[in-house]
Amino acid sequence: MSYPSPTSRSAVATLLASTAALLSLGLVAPATAAAANGSGTATEKQAPHATTAVLDLDGAGRTPVIRGADRAYDTASIVKVDILAALLLKAQDAGRHLTAAERKLAEPMIRRSDNAAANTLWRAIGRAPGLAAANKRLGLTETTGGSGPRWGLTKTTAGDQIRLLRAVFDDAGTAKKGRGALDAQSRAYVRTLMNKVVPEQTWGVSAFPGSAAGQALKNGWLQRNTTGLWDVNSIGQVTVKGHRYLVAALSNGSASMSDGVSLVERAVRDAGRPAGRPGGARG
Repeated sequence: MSYPSPTSRSAVATLLASTAALLSLGLVAPATAAAANGSGTATEKQAPHATTAVLDLDGAGRTPVIRGADRAYDTASIVKVDILAALLLKAQDAGRHLTAAERKLAEPMIRRSDNAAANTLWRAIGRAPGLAAANKRLGLTETTGGSGPRWGLTKTTAGDQIRLLRAVFDDAGTAKKGRGALDAQSRAYVRTLMNKVVPEQTWGVSAFPGSAAGQALKNGWLQRNTTGLWDVNSIGQVTVKGHRYLVAALSNGSASMSDGVSLVERAVRDAGRPAGRPGGARG
């Protein structure tokens, strides 16, 4: 998918409007406030940066191809997949399904990136300590939860996001009740929601070359109040010629959200070129 198309421009406008909800969490700042604290200098000095990781689930290897330094980035709203995984593990441990109230929060949190729902479920999983406990079971080693209510300032790497995506999309292995990873029903639930993200939020990993329609993904975007610069991320699974690819693209330092989306999609397209894929000759 190229950017910006008329649909993408409309999508970015919609998403920019949604950042107002994050003001209460101290995660974003209006442009005027960013300018007032000297963010112009920071913008000039900090160049945009992106890292991608790609794993062919149907290939022989289990090591992702990483482009760029696999350093820590703010998650913004991609952490909502991790929050849901932690919630599902708690339900599994209790031998139950999610309640109707939990589903009523989980579904808009993933499909529409609803921040109020994320606030509630972040508390429900025990905030950063609860996320850490879940991530230990899911195999994540480089993700640190944001302090207090600031789930959007969770730190992660592209490589760790591939580990999270494997916990959702890789059916290899089985989970032991109370101690293992996500069971088949939980994985299917997360996949279903990631497949039903609202149209204006389907940019990002969907730009992977040759990918079919209807990909499963979750995006995140966040303007830092210290610099006025944007973190823009996208994670998910795409399918190319019968091969399922897990893709994570993390970025920071963009002057605007639209610049960040363009950066992420360029990085995804570069990562999806045959030479950059595991088993590249397959296309």
